[in-house]
Amino acid sequence: MSSLLQTIDVNKKFGGLSAVTSLNMDVGAGDIIGLIGPNGAGKTTSFNLITGVYTPTSGKVIFNGQDITGMKPHAITHLGVARTFQNIRLFKEMSVLENVLVAQHMRMGANIFEATLRLPSYLKKEKHVHERAYALLEEVDLVEHAHAKATSLSYGKQRRLEIARALATEPKLLFLDEPAAGMNPQESVELMDFILKIRDQFNLTIVLIEHHMQLVMGVCKRMYVLDYGVTIAHGTPEEIQKDPKVIEAYLGVE
Repeated sequence: MSSLLQTIDVNKKFGGLSAVTSLNMDVGAGDIIGLIGPNGAGKTTSFNLITGVYTPTSGKVIFNGQDITGMKPHAITHLGVARTFQNIRLFKEMSVLENVLVAQHMRMGANIFEATLRLPSYLKKEKHVHERAYALLEEVDLVEHAHAKATSLSYGKQRRLEIARALATEPKLLFLDEPAAGMNPQESVELMDFILKIRDQFNLTIVLIEHHMQLVMGVCKRMYVLDYGVTIAHGTPEEIQKDPKVIEAYLGVE
């Protein structure tokens, strides 16, 4: 399987603190990869380095054969990388539908002249964008809430809306930062099925940070484990469960 994403000796320092040290990930097209570790291990920082929120101190990030190291987040999104956040970041004053619509503007291909004059070419694109937004809401079981305010949704449904908004950018690679955070056990089980469904339906590659071990072990083909910014293990869920370094990082030693 060909690599869609590679991080090559990626390092990030904040002053004298090494937040991430020699991150080497290899993510194949169609993979679902887990990035796990104790709190403060550098997981979200790693996401931020790949998606352009932070610029690596050294090392390279290669996506789909292109060096994207240090590119701006919007440029990386345009290439086909999308993400959700540990703390849900919806447009709170917008409706559910509007949250999905706003994410599609980068793919709409309209210019100011077309939009200002409401030319037929613009109206056709606008119609297509609305149809696709409704279709995405249908896929995440939110279409009945299309005109409700985003903040009126339950926590689990807000998570689904955030994923739908990410899907609206037409990604090849989707980063999910603790998608099960705040969910009850039943919602977490449903989320596991949902992640597998969207991977297949949208031909996605997915990398996720998750503390919910049942979920991450259930959906991930391979896993990377970070501790204090250092990769301490890499392998299948079965290998990770038995790794002494992972057990020590999570449980400590006597």
